[in-house]
Amino acid sequence: MTSAKSARRPHHWRRDLIELAALFTAVAVADAIANLIGHQPDGPYLLMASAVALVATAAFHTWWARRHSHAPPSDEADVAPVGAGAAGGTGTSAGEAEGTGEGGVVGAGETGTTLWRMRTTVLDAPGSLAALCTALAGLRVDILTLQTHPLAQGTVDEFLLRAPASLQAQELSRKIAAAGGASTWIERADTHDLVDTPTRVLSLATRTALDAAELPLALRQLLGRCTIHSLPAVSVTGRATGQSAPVEGVLEETVMRLRDPSGGVISVERPYLPFTPTEFARARALVELDARLGPRVPRSEDVLTLPEGNEITVRRADQGDLTAARAMHDRCSQDTLGLRYHGPVADADRYLDHLLSPRFGRTLAVQTASGRLVALGHLLWDGDETEVALLVEDDWQRRGIGSELLRRLVALAEEAGCDSVYAVTQSRNTGMVAAMRALELPLDYQIEEGTLVITARLSSEGAARPSAPTERARR
Repeated sequence: MTSAKSARRPHHWRRDLIELAALFTAVAVADAIANLIGHQPDGPYLLMASAVALVATAAFHTWWARRHSHAPPSDEADVAPVGAGAAGGTGTSAGEAEGTGEGGVVGAGETGTTLWRMRTTVLDAPGSLAALCTALAGLRVDILTLQTHPLAQGTVDEFLLRAPASLQAQELSRKIAAAGGASTWIERADTHDLVDTPTRVLSLATRTALDAAELPLALRQLLGRCTIHSLPAVSVTGRATGQSAPVEGVLEETVMRLRDPSGGVISVERPYLPFTPTEFARARALVELDARLGPRVPRSEDVLTLPEGNEITVRRADQGDLTAARAMHDRCSQDTLGLRYHGPVADADRYLDHLLSPRFGRTLAVQTASGRLVALGHLLWDGDETEVALLVEDDWQRRGIGSELLRRLVALAEEAGCDSVYAVTQSRNTGMVAAMRALELPLDYQIEEGTLVITARLSSEGAARPSAPTERARR
């Protein structure tokens, strides 16, 4: 800590010398004036008035000097000038200094702000980006992040903006168009978008490296609102589907097709906004990472105790559990398999390899203390929707296993950012209906020809979406 002594101003002898010289000069001038007016009739009175004025001036000077001699040094004396005070500097206005963002273009007078994501195409020419920034500054919009996506002709600039709450998207779009922006796209953003792009990409790569089932979710979070389909090279009936893509993938404006490391194609569609080459390269890098790491599923287990005292283990399952899953099928009754697969029971085994693949979702398995598989729960990615499905062996039903699996699957869906999940079953499957109701979530029911589709909304966004379409029941 700086002491009071060291905080005092240093004594300047030059200033004392100048003041002494000024004093002698003043005395000489006063003596000359006294000799000039002393011999006048009113000379004595004028001299007395001059003396009084001189004393008053000296007293005021002494008071002023004492008051300011102990004042602490100002910031301008110790800090290099910044802004308008600096020679040749442009400065920062008062409104900018009080702004809420890093750029300082949102004034302190704003009572609320809104986050926007904006993408616009500009000419690849000097000054084009500056024109956009000037237009945004005129609207008192703060630029939080900026990405540039080079194109063959022009550049796509992607912004994360913080704007006054009163600013409408239409007005923002008009200003950007006037500044040279074309094909402008704007949507609301949230606090999750504040993470910078390199950090978000590294996080998604880490999630993909730990779990093969994360690849579709990572692509969705990387590219925004889009629909992802995993199209296998071989159907569940063993026929070739003809789905393939070159190693380098295919980009067709709003659709990209990437070769699935497990066979087939990963199709990504975003009709409302074309993909850029930069986004295509990032998506392809994630798929290549998945291909190099090979099949992988996190090995975590939870041991639970049923009401009657038996212990069961809940864990992730994959295609390595195919033999145990087929054995469980053989122990299940025709009625149980019919409620699960809604079709010919003889074809049930053909679906197991597809269901256990981490590319199409996540599967939880329940096994007994002896290692026997007695239940499976599936969370399946269905485009931009998510399906849940359960199969519990007859001898282990009505013990709470299905409800426990469903609860865990819904938690996984929420963790993945899904808005809703749906289950397709028969209207007479009271066990599944009871398990869905036990979630205590808003439910939508749709029945067609005995097939029941139950949709559970997991968030307010999901509440605004329509219920599960009838086509799902047909599938």
